[in-house]
Amino acid sequence: MQHEPTRTSSVLFLSERGPSLTSSSKTEPQNFAETLPAEMSVKIFGELDTESLCSASCACKLWHDIIEESEQLWRSQCLLLRAVCQREVDSDRRDGLSWKVTLVRNYTRSCVKRDWLRGRYSHVRSAEELSGRNMTPLDVETWGEILEAELDR
Repeated sequence: MQHEPTRTSSVLFLSERGPSLTSSSKTEPQNFAETLPAEMSVKIFGELDTESLCSASCACKLWHDIIEESEQLWRSQCLLLRAVCQREVDSDRRDGLSWKVTLVRNYTRSCVKRDWLRGRYSHVRSAEELSGRNMTPLDVETWGEILEAELDR
């Protein structure tokens, strides 16, 4: 069994000190997704939270394509969100919406609802205290859950 040497090429770099000759390997991939099977990349991306996953989707075209095409990634993120917005997620899924659309529709709502249920807004004295925070319309059932949590505090 013979070992094939790595192909290298010389690159000429110009700097203030003058030109220098450097070798670089052409066989090294630019990122992990270029060498791993898509399933492995999906597993890696699956370790990210929702915001990080969306940011990774913007990093490069390959990452965007892998993330965009993976229902598994969107499903797992959506199921985490479902812990707070079960009724909303289940309703969207019954209506035939994809996991990604369901997540996008309910992400901000779940953040606001989670903060309300944790008591983050329990002692708000004026509207100014809420300025700069993401808010979203909530339905009657959600307000009922929030009021019930407030009464239990």
